[in-house]
Amino acid sequence: MSNIDQESLDRALGLLGDLMRVRHHPPIHLVVCGGSALIALRLVTRTTQDVDVLATLENGQLLCARPLPEWLLAAAEAVRSELSLPTHWLNDGPADENLFRLGLPVGVAERLVVRDFGAALQVSFISRYDQIHFKLYAAADQGGRHFTDLRKLNPTPEELLAAARWTFTQDVSDAFRQVVVEVLQALGHGDLHERL
Repeated sequence: MSNIDQESLDRALGLLGDLMRVRHHPPIHLVVCGGSALIALRLVTRTTQDVDVLATLENGQLLCARPLPEWLLAAAEAVRSELSLPTHWLNDGPADENLFRLGLPVGVAERLVVRDFGAALQVSFISRYDQIHFKLYAAADQGGRHFTDLRKLNPTPEELLAAARWTFTQDVSDAFRQVVVEVLQALGHGDLHERL
C-alpha cells in the first residue's frame, strides 16, 4: 500500500474512469477537496491517503455525495487492488450534510477546475480560494497537516478574512471563534481579528 501522489492520483482516476466505461456504469461528476485536490492542481507538493469527495455535480448543482453509489465503490475497490492504494482511497467523509445545510463558500461551483477521466468520469477540484476556506476550518478544528497546507497556500489577508467569516457560519461557538483567531495569529495575521 502506498500513499497517493500526482502520478498515482492520475492513474487511479484514469483507471476508475476506464473501469466505469467497461462496466457500463452511468456517468458521474465528482467534486474533490482536500489533499488530492491540492496535489491535482499542483498547489502543494505532498502525498495523501485518499481522494476526498465533497459533492457530486448535477445540472450545475452541488449535491451531498454521501453515500457514494455502491457500484462506484466497487469499481474503486478494484482500482485499489490493482494499484495497491490505501483502503477507502475514494472517501466521502467530507460530504457532510451539515456543510450543505449551513452553506458552502459562495461561488464555489463557479471556481471548480474540471478534468475528464474518460467518457463516464468527470472530476472537479475545488479552487485554491476555496481550499483556503476549508483548510482554515480544518486547521481550527484539527490542526496538523491542515495548518501546514494552509500555510503553504500562502493566503492573503483578504482571503483569510473571507475564509474566517465563512468558518463562523459553520461553527458559531465562541470557543471555535477563539481557535480561528489563534490560527490567524500563528499565520502572522493576528490583526485580522479586529475585522471579523
